[in-house]
Amino acid sequence: MVEEHNLVHRRKNIRKIKTSKQDLKEHQLPFIFRCSIKEVLYLLLILVLHSLEMSLRRPPLPRLLLNNVSCMRNAQQILRHVNVSLYDGGALVLTGTNGSGKSTFLRMLAGFSKPSAGEILWNGHDITDSGVFQQYKLQLNWLSLKDAIKEKFTVLDNVQWFEVLEGKQGRSLPALELMGLGRLVNDKARMLSMGQRKRVQLARLLAIDRPIWLLDEPSVALDDDGVKLLEYIIAEHRKKGGIVIVATHLPIQIEDAMFLRLPPRFPRRMTLVDMLDRGGLD
Repeated sequence: MVEEHNLVHRRKNIRKIKTSKQDLKEHQLPFIFRCSIKEVLYLLLILVLHSLEMSLRRPPLPRLLLNNVSCMRNAQQILRHVNVSLYDGGALVLTGTNGSGKSTFLRMLAGFSKPSAGEILWNGHDITDSGVFQQYKLQLNWLSLKDAIKEKFTVLDNVQWFEVLEGKQGRSLPALELMGLGRLVNDKARMLSMGQRKRVQLARLLAIDRPIWLLDEPSVALDDDGVKLLEYIIAEHRKKGGIVIVATHLPIQIEDAMFLRLPPRFPRRMTLVDMLDRGGLD
């Protein structure tokens, strides 16, 4: 009887040891493997919500950032240590007299020239890096004083050609109609006035529809109605998240825009009359 009792006792102890070893193995498994499917899904949901909360707390990265930028032209400094942050829907207006370097500054923003100091970042990347610039230039819509209008082509062709190069279609005619040129679409461009040629340029902006607009004196040659149209398309572009940078010496209404005034620059040789005209002498 004693031996039988001892045998039963030993068997119970063996079972306890096996059970304790099995429990130990289970506890050694990663936590995720010891959870039910519902518990795993609940944990994943918490992680997603936490990640979303952290991303909402993180301030958005500026789309375009001028970090301590200086700019020179002909060995003369135009601006020193400029810091500007432009987010989606932002606007920057460069003002200054003729010859103050507004166009030069725009060319630098377009990546055609490098800043003499500092850096220009697009989505956090330096636009002077060749790989970045190839992507950055596809975001730009450039309007310059040179209208690049082919006088032998029709008004519609002058807009549609750029639209085709962009791989888009169906935008040219509505853009021309919006700019008040709908009745002239089949006319030769040589028949246009200076103000109408400017409207053709603005129609190109709408047809190509890139996110960043660089506008060099966009209101020159426009009448009052043309300026109102310009202000309207700028506002609409910003509502879609577009960025607008305007260089002008004429007044223009752009809501909540940042203004950067370029100081007047003196040429190397000036007469007394030139200095008086520019306000260089009291």
